[in-house]
Amino acid sequence: MNLEAYYEYCFSKKGVTEHFPFDEDTLVFKVGGKMFALSSLSQWEKGEPEVNLKCDPERAQELRAEYEDIKPGYHMSKIHWNTIAVNKGVSDAFVKELVDHSYDLVFKSLTKKLQSEITEL
Repeated sequence: MNLEAYYEYCFSKKGVTEHFPFDEDTLVFKVGGKMFALSSLSQWEKGEPEVNLKCDPERAQELRAEYEDIKPGYHMSKIHWNTIAVNKGVSDAFVKELVDHSYDLVFKSLTKKLQSEITEL
């Protein structure tokens, strides 16, 4: 997966916005004003891309045990976030599945009103 494919996949979801709230390097995708994915652009340029994605705590533990390239979230809550090394032992299709899971978790945490507004976009 390249940066363009990752970007397009995240941005294709309903109500998604992109931000650089921390610095000029860390691209953050949000839905309803809440983060669901973030990644360092310089890591992609170096050929060592990683993405931080929100994850159900129980599933996060299972994924870390099963995949060497899925670790506790770097600079994030280790309970709710994983860091996935892209283009290594995790397939592009599975990275997309994990993006979907992260987006869904955050979307479901939004108010019903905000969910409805996003759904109507």
